[in-house]
Amino acid sequence: MKAVPAPLRHRDFRRLWLAGLISDSGDWLLLVSLPILVFQLTGSTLQTSLAFLVELAPAVVLGPVAGYLADRLDRRRLLVGITVAQAVALLPLLAVNDRSDLPVLYAVIAFEAAMLTLFGPAKNALLPTLVPADQLVPANSLVGLNQNLGRLVGGPLGGLLLAVSGLPVIVLVDLVTFVVAAVLIARVAAGPAATTRQAPRGAEGALGTYRIRVSMAIAVLAGIAQGVFTVLFVVWVARQLGGGAAETGLLRGVQAAGAIAAGLLLATLRRTPGPATLIAAGAGGFGVLLVVLWNGPAATTALPVYVALFVLVGAPGLVMVTGLVSLLQQEAGDALRGRVFGVFGAVYDGSSGAGMLVAGLLGDRLGVMPLLNLQAMLYLAAGATAFLLLRTRHREVRSAVAEDGRVPGL
Repeated sequence: MKAVPAPLRHRDFRRLWLAGLISDSGDWLLLVSLPILVFQLTGSTLQTSLAFLVELAPAVVLGPVAGYLADRLDRRRLLVGITVAQAVALLPLLAVNDRSDLPVLYAVIAFEAAMLTLFGPAKNALLPTLVPADQLVPANSLVGLNQNLGRLVGGPLGGLLLAVSGLPVIVLVDLVTFVVAAVLIARVAAGPAATTRQAPRGAEGALGTYRIRVSMAIAVLAGIAQGVFTVLFVVWVARQLGGGAAETGLLRGVQAAGAIAAGLLLATLRRTPGPATLIAAGAGGFGVLLVVLWNGPAATTALPVYVALFVLVGAPGLVMVTGLVSLLQQEAGDALRGRVFGVFGAVYDGSSGAGMLVAGLLGDRLGVMPLLNLQAMLYLAAGATAFLLLRTRHREVRSAVAEDGRVPGL
């Protein structure tokens, strides 16, 4: 292993990475505290759930638009503009005082979520131009590491600041994170275009290659599984472990530790596995761990056992996402890369919404355990589907070796 991950030796990637770490922390600071504030103002679980749905909706609606903009506009300027807009949009929150101001809260939540939807495709499309092609996997693992560090720092800090200082302090802290991130992104210089397989143009559009379409199918399976988890996790903790809010928060929080460990490992390995291998291993490992976790209370309800399991669960999730993002970056040509990620985000978030709906409608009828075991099976199915990517890549390797002796990575 190397002391400094190779992607961080590139100045422009380092600036983008640092901007992401700062803004991710600010995002979690805000998006964790606002639903809590909604509940404090209303005492209504329905109103609180609406806050979460408002966060999800823009990704489904704006995903394709976000991808189009990422391919038509200068990506660095687009990222700077989005970040500045996020900062300005926080200011109306300073006027929120009571329940009558709920429309302002919902409007800000929706706008910030919409800006995040626009940000993702542009960032994922820009990243391959900042590092060599063989460093995409470690670079994306560092980005995933950012998101989990942001959750680990911003989530608890948002709740703490809301309790101690109130919403205005959160707004000011978050505003500063956006301004600093915008300055860092503005200093990213132009990089050479990454060498990637060009996605077909025309009617096939952003779903042009077989491997992209298989990746989207995996996103559907993983998205539905995540939606089921989002709705039923709290119920599982209460009914199977006899836990409450403290146990729920602890188990959700420790997932970040496993993801951070996996991100550091992928970022510092001398030779990283290929994206298809990461998807198969990550999704399959996720499914196996979840089967053990969900059915564990039949043997023990000791909290330390589940803390350890949830730490482990964080690792394959990051591995799977790193593989998916890296594969899409490799498969999509620079001209269509933004649209590929716009569609990917809409597919995943739309599938998550479908999973939430299924869990909400069938949770009481079928029971929590059958649906959570189904969720684990969906990840196992995603891992199995990833073998289609491995098979096609193995055929390409054999063809390349036959032609000129090259051995591309899997």
